[in-house]
Order: sequence, then C-alpha cells, then structure tokens
Amino acid sequence: MPNDRARAVFRIALPACLTLSGTACSGDGARSGGAADSASTASDTPGAELAYITNEGSGELTILDTSTDSVVGTISVGTRPRGIRLSEDGRTVYVALSGSPRCPPTMPDEECEKLKADKTKDGIGVIDVASRKVTKVLPGGSDPEAFDISKDGTRLFVSNEDADSATIVDIASGKILKTVSVGREPEGVELHPSGETVWVTGETDHDVTVLDTDSGKVITRISVGNRPRDLAFSSDGGRAYVSSETGGTVSVVDAKTRKVVRTLTMPEGSKPMGVELSPDQKRLYVANGRGGSVSVVDLATDSIVATVEVGVRPWGIGLTTDGRKLYSANGPSNDVTVVDTETMKVLKKIPAGELPWGVAVGRAP
Repeated sequence: MPNDRARAVFRIALPACLTLSGTACSGDGARSGGAADSASTASDTPGAELAYITNEGSGELTILDTSTDSVVGTISVGTRPRGIRLSEDGRTVYVALSGSPRCPPTMPDEECEKLKADKTKDGIGVIDVASRKVTKVLPGGSDPEAFDISKDGTRLFVSNEDADSATIVDIASGKILKTVSVGREPEGVELHPSGETVWVTGETDHDVTVLDTDSGKVITRISVGNRPRDLAFSSDGGRAYVSSETGGTVSVVDAKTRKVVRTLTMPEGSKPMGVELSPDQKRLYVANGRGGSVSVVDLATDSIVATVEVGVRPWGIGLTTDGRKLYSANGPSNDVTVVDTETMKVLKKIPAGELPWGVAVGRAP
C-alpha cells in the first residue's frame, strides 16, 4: 500500500457498468480528439511504446506516449487501481481494483477498523487498449493489490492484502482456481523467469512466500528485510532483488538456494518501494518512496552509482524496452517523472490523476 499502514480509506464510485459479472464498460477513453489522434500516431509507429499509470485516488488509468512523453488518454477503471500488468502483444492491460478502504497514517487503528469495505468492487479490471474500454472485471480475491501473469498467459497470481493470501485466477473462465495463505499483508508478486514458481512479498511477516505455479502449494518462505514491498528477478532467474521499506534496503536472494546472499543499503531516508532491472541486467533501479528519489545500483559492484530526486514518494517505476527512460509514479504530487537513464537527469514531470501508484510500459498495439 502507498502509506505506512496496511488499510487506508479512499472512496471512489465504481462506474455503474463495471461489475464482477463481466459487463463491459465504455470507459471515457481519451479526454479530447487530440489525445486520441496522438495515441493513433504512436500505435502506427514501428517500435512505439506506451506507459500506463494507475491512479489509486481518482480511479483512472493515464496513458503516456513514450516518444513524446505526453498524455494521450485517460480511462476510468474503477476503485483504487494499484497493481498493473500488460499483455505481451500490448493489446490488453490488467489492473488490480479494490473496494477496501484507505486510511491516512494519522488515523488511529480503531477508527480505521470501523471503516467498511465494499467487496463488490474487488477484482482485476481487463482493459482493451485499442477501444480504451474496460471489457470485464475478473475475480481477484479480497483486496487485490499486485499480481503477475503466468508464462502461458492463462492465469493470474494475485496478492490479497487484507486476507493474507494469494489467489490464482483462470483468465478465460474468470474462475478462482485456488487461494493460498502467504505472509501477512502480501504485496509484491513476481513470476520467476522459469515460470515454475511465483514469489509473493509479505509486509508484516518480513518474508517472501514461494509458490509452485502448477499446484499453488507453498514451497518455502524466505526471510528478508523489514516490510518488503516489491521484487524483481534477473533474466536468468539466478537472483531476486527484494525492496524493504522500513529496512531501507534491498535484499539480494539466491533464487536457487532461496537464501539472502547480500543486503544493499539505500541512501539515508530511503523507503524502498518499486524495483526494476535494466534490459542489459547491469543496473538495478530502486524507487525510494518517502525518500523522494530513485537510486541506481551497479550490479557488478553492488554499489549505488547515482540517485536522482524525482518527486513526492515515488512508488511504482517502469522502463522503456531500450532502457533509456524511466518513469516513476509519485503519489502525493499527482505526477509522473521521466528520467534519462544515461545521465540520470529528470527530463520531464507529467501531471497524472490522483495518487499515481503503478507503472507498466509496453509496445503500442
């Protein structure tokens, strides 16, 4: 979650057509003809890519053309969109939606517990990029936050934050195949490159649960730093990098032995959140949350080689396919920062919706 507590309150009306029955929504598409024209130009350009930003507060998906770093569309998707994934062909965006309340950090626990969730708004929204419409909402268990897609593209693995579980969903049938207990307050979800396991971070238990993707059974749990948020694998599957918010660190895990082999300390004041590996696997980018920056780790030396201020509480981050640009979602400042990864200088700040949370970058359909 984008604050220091597991449950927070933010109420957003779900569009009337957006239901768990799979009824299609029209979406609001681009807000102007110009935005729609820009998106068409991007999709017609060979190698063109789009960046998608989930806005937890305003219930929207912001679409950016990475060639111009401009907003080319906004889609209303539902309540509290957070985790986001893009299909390989770039035609479909999946977004985690939650009807559970958000509470500000200043709210006493007893007050937070009085707030009620609307479970009819939980699910995984399926968005058709070409038409800019939410075509259906898949079940995603209770309070879905993050998720990943199986290697064959048929299943979703979803973290259920308020239920301390992970849900496996069949995309075609829209049925829940299995629900598995994992570490408390699960958040980050990442499929191992082999496709054989999926790893889920547990914020309160300070661990990562490793699940077998075929059976859904728990293989093991790995103790990492305090309050793990996100994780990323090296392309060969040999290493996992797990960010730890309150620990101010990133744990380097040997994915074969499933043991922490190194701990990387981020700059003072960092609260590590999103992590991404460069395409050449030489760099690890870490969003430092309330530290307001993104750091770059040289993986040959495990040393921080650069840190750039990007905005208020950067959460999710994403890279273009060529690795030349990084996008950070800065929640409280309601914007996205574009960083040149060669110079590690800010290129632009782009207004987004309210409380930008997640980032996904992929080819335009």
